[in-house]
Amino acid sequence: MTRDRRLIYAAAFLRSVAVGAVGVFAAIDLAARGFSVTSIGIVIGAGMAGGAMTTLLVGARADVVVGRRRLLMLLGALGAFGYAAMAWSMPSALLIACAFLGTVNAMGRDRGGISALEQALLPDTVAAERRTWVLAWYNLVLDVGHAVGALAGATPVLLVSVWQLESTTAHRVTFVLCAAALGTGALIHAGLSPAVEAATSGGRAATPPITPDTKRRVRRLALLFGLDSLGGGFLGSALVAYWFFERYGLSEPQIAALFFAARGLNALSHLGAAWLAGRIGLVNTMVFTHLPSSLFLMAAPAAPAPGLAAGLFLAREGLVEMDVPTRQSYVLAIVRPEERTYASGITNLMRNLGWAAGPFIAGAVMQHVALAGPLFIGGSLKIVYDLLLYRSFKTIKPPEERP
Repeated sequence: MTRDRRLIYAAAFLRSVAVGAVGVFAAIDLAARGFSVTSIGIVIGAGMAGGAMTTLLVGARADVVVGRRRLLMLLGALGAFGYAAMAWSMPSALLIACAFLGTVNAMGRDRGGISALEQALLPDTVAAERRTWVLAWYNLVLDVGHAVGALAGATPVLLVSVWQLESTTAHRVTFVLCAAALGTGALIHAGLSPAVEAATSGGRAATPPITPDTKRRVRRLALLFGLDSLGGGFLGSALVAYWFFERYGLSEPQIAALFFAARGLNALSHLGAAWLAGRIGLVNTMVFTHLPSSLFLMAAPAAPAPGLAAGLFLAREGLVEMDVPTRQSYVLAIVRPEERTYASGITNLMRNLGWAAGPFIAGAVMQHVALAGPLFIGGSLKIVYDLLLYRSFKTIKPPEERP
């Protein structure tokens, strides 16, 4: 199973590079095409809504019918189509439809059905006591990819300065390169071994029923994760990049460098989260690192200079991702192994729905209320989530934390 784990990591890395790059330049490119901030939010939200639909397929255990390798390849192909479609000029209604169908992710972070299915597969490749660590390394790979992608977000500017391309053409070329990265990831998934497939019975995939206790826990977690991701939807990379661009006049290369540093801090924080969880527990690590990150974010709009705002943003990024591997590990630990695809799919679905709704509202808030409005709203929602999560789940322990 070590080979399968490495293939999953490789495909995830390529996907995250593309997502990280698009998160830097997508909103700026759409604005240059004449889209309003509200329309940009709708396009980004439509793409995330499409990602939510693919996550619903995973939660409904479509992998049992289609096969996990084939489902991963199909979802990768859809993502490649979506980024390729973004390269061409078209009416806004058609672009929104292509963003939805192609699950276009312009949020700067990897989300969707592929990620949910990969998360469900990884714990089966290691012993239970290594579950949090293997997910921490998975998220580290993603964030290293996000960091590389953030730097790659400056590719359109480089193409303009080095190859003398027009700005519109340079952005189109970069979208096509991102589509190629997702297509390559789909080919990598084709190399996974038969061991990743669902258990079979009599030659057919087995679909044991989900227990009432699991349904109850997953529903509660899914609602809480939906609240958290709604706050996160206000804080997607494309809109945060646009805020730095408008508020402080940072250039695309400067924003790319800032997001590169942020993704590097995200990556390191995953390993720190796995270490800390082994000492204070998964739920405590999730809550007590997430709360201060929201406070740092809400303080950023008050910064009088771009350097201080960037510093507060980076302080937030050093903590905000520590709940990611711990959250994934916790969800997969409190259900039976055969229920992991269901639990991962449903909880990630609610997260994607929240992420999809956030940009619709955030774009309108930035245009009609206040440019920094999404930072305050998103941070406040995340604080409420942390308090409710701790109250609801502090007594429900994963196996490794039980006496």
